[in-house]
Amino acid sequence: VQLQASGGGLVQAGDSLRLSCATSGRTFSSHAMGWFRQAAGKEREFVAAIKWGAGTTYYADSVKGRFTISRDNAKSTVYLQMNSVKPEDTAVYYCVQSPRGYSDLYATYNPRGQGTQVTVSS
Repeated sequence: VQLQASGGGLVQAGDSLRLSCATSGRTFSSHAMGWFRQAAGKEREFVAAIKWGAGTTYYADSVKGRFTISRDNAKSTVYLQMNSVKPEDTAVYYCVQSPRGYSDLYATYNPRGQGTQVTVSS
């Protein structure tokens, strides 16, 4: 199973950006997909996740109200809509998938995507 993330880039503070991640594997209602990020010199942190079946969503406090995670069952794709971005959102964003459902621990997700860079200028 492979995850293909796209949509990163350079934006200004206050702008919007949408990340996409397509999975080559099958998705089941018990699965979860999500996003983590890692800024330079910092530890990787949880951003958002969604349960594939119910569509239940989970967010880090730092992005709640600004980011929205969603999925398209037909395309086996998860999206991260990033609004009102801030310079502190600058990081490499990693798409992840888990057959065991939601978790905010990166180690519990497998497979993991290659990462896409998001840079927010002030």
